[in-house]
Amino acid sequence: MKFKRLALLAAVCATTLFGLAACGSKSSEQSGDKTTITFWAAPNPPQVKYWKKMATEFEKKNPKITVKVSQMKESPTSEATIQSAIASGTAPTMSENITRSFAAQLAKSKAIVPLNNDESTKNLMNDVVSGRNMTKTIKSWKFSDGNQFVVPLYSNPMLVGWRLDTLKKIGIDSVPKTYSDVQKVADALKAKDPSKVVYANPTVVDPTAYQRWFDFFPFYDAASNGASFINGTKFVGDKDAGVTVFKFMQDLYQDKELITKKTTDPFESGLSVMNIIGPWTFPNWAEKYPNLKFDDTYTITSVPVPDEMADADNVKTYADAKGVVLYAKATNAQKKAAMKFLKFVMSDVNNDVSLLKLTSLLPARDDASTNSAFKNYFESNPEMKVYAANVPNAIPAMDNADYNTLQEKLGNDGWIPAVTGKKTPEKAWADMVKAIKGAL
Repeated sequence: MKFKRLALLAAVCATTLFGLAACGSKSSEQSGDKTTITFWAAPNPPQVKYWKKMATEFEKKNPKITVKVSQMKESPTSEATIQSAIASGTAPTMSENITRSFAAQLAKSKAIVPLNNDESTKNLMNDVVSGRNMTKTIKSWKFSDGNQFVVPLYSNPMLVGWRLDTLKKIGIDSVPKTYSDVQKVADALKAKDPSKVVYANPTVVDPTAYQRWFDFFPFYDAASNGASFINGTKFVGDKDAGVTVFKFMQDLYQDKELITKKTTDPFESGLSVMNIIGPWTFPNWAEKYPNLKFDDTYTITSVPVPDEMADADNVKTYADAKGVVLYAKATNAQKKAAMKFLKFVMSDVNNDVSLLKLTSLLPARDDASTNSAFKNYFESNPEMKVYAANVPNAIPAMDNADYNTLQEKLGNDGWIPAVTGKKTPEKAWADMVKAIKGAL
C-alpha cells in the first residue's frame, strides 16, 4: 500500500463528480426542493452494494434528498484518489474508507469537517453516536485537539489465533495468556515437536509502515493497556510497555521460536502455533482450509500480555478500522442531508446486521456481541463473536498526518532491530524515540 502526502487544496469552489455544480451555487445544493449529495464507497463490491441499498431505502423515506453512491477508484490508491479529488475540487460530499491516520492528513488541510464542532452537524453527530450505541467505541477515535472527524463504520480488532490441536499434542491444556505462558509453549515445542514454532511471520521484518499495524501495535496496545503512542504531534509512548514488547519478541526470535523466512500460510499449515488474525481471514479458510474448525483445531483470544497483567480484563489491541468523513466543500444543506443519511443508516441495528453479512466487517458498536439482532449470525459464525466482543477494546490508528514516516521510523529504528537482536530492547526503544521525535 502506498501513501502520498496530501496536496494543497487547489480551489475552494469547483465542480464535483457525478454532475454536482460549483459549490456556492444553489443548484449544487438543490434542484427545486431537492438536495443532492454524493457518497463514495470503498473499492470493494460488497460495500458498494451495501451503500447503494442504504441510499435507495433512505430516498424512499426522504424524497427531498438524493444520494448518489459510487465506488471510489483504487488506482494508484484510494487515498491518492481522494487527495486528487480534493485538490481539483471534485471531492464527494461524504466518503467511507478513511482511517484515523488518513483523516489526520485531511483535517490538517481543513478538507474535512469536525463533526462535533460544525453548526450543521454537531447535533446530528450526537444522534448518530447514541443511535448506533457506540459511545465507548468512539472515544478512541477522538483527535488530540478534541474534535471528532470520523464516524467509525467498522472496527476489526486484531486478535491471536492458537492451534488447539498442536497445543494438545504437546501437552498444553490452556490457551496462553501471558508471555510466560507463551514461553511454556516454546519449551514444549522444542521438547516434543521441534518441527513447529510458536510464531512464523515474514512481515515482522518488513519495514513498510503499515505492517506495524499488524505486529507491533497489537502487542503494544495490549501491554500498555491502550496507552497512546503518538498523540497529535507529541510522542507519548509507554516506554516500559514498549521495551517489554521488544524483549518478548526478541526472546522468541533468538530462541528460534519466531521465524521470519517466507513461508506459505504457516499457521494454516500447522508450522506455527500462534498468529495475529483479522476477521477477514475466515471466508478464505472456509474454502482453502476446511479442516480449521473454531474451538476444535483453533481458537481466537486476546493478545498475550506481560506476566504482571495476567488478571487483566478487556485487553486492548489494534483496530483495523475505517469510517466516514464529511468533506468541507459541502454546503450547509448538503452537510445536514449527509448526516441525516448517516443517522438513518446507523440508527437501525438491522442495517449493521446487513453490513456484517454482506462484507464480514464488524460494525463499530459497543453491543455487537450482545445485541440479539446479531444472534443468528454469530450462531453460524461463532469465531466472529469473539471479534465483536473486542470492538470496544480496539484502538484505531494514530491521528498524525505523517503517520507513514513515523511508522517507518518505528520499524527501522526500533521494532526490526529489536526483534532481530541487532539492538537491545532498551537501545532500540531509545533510538526509535529519537528518530520519531526528530520527524515530529
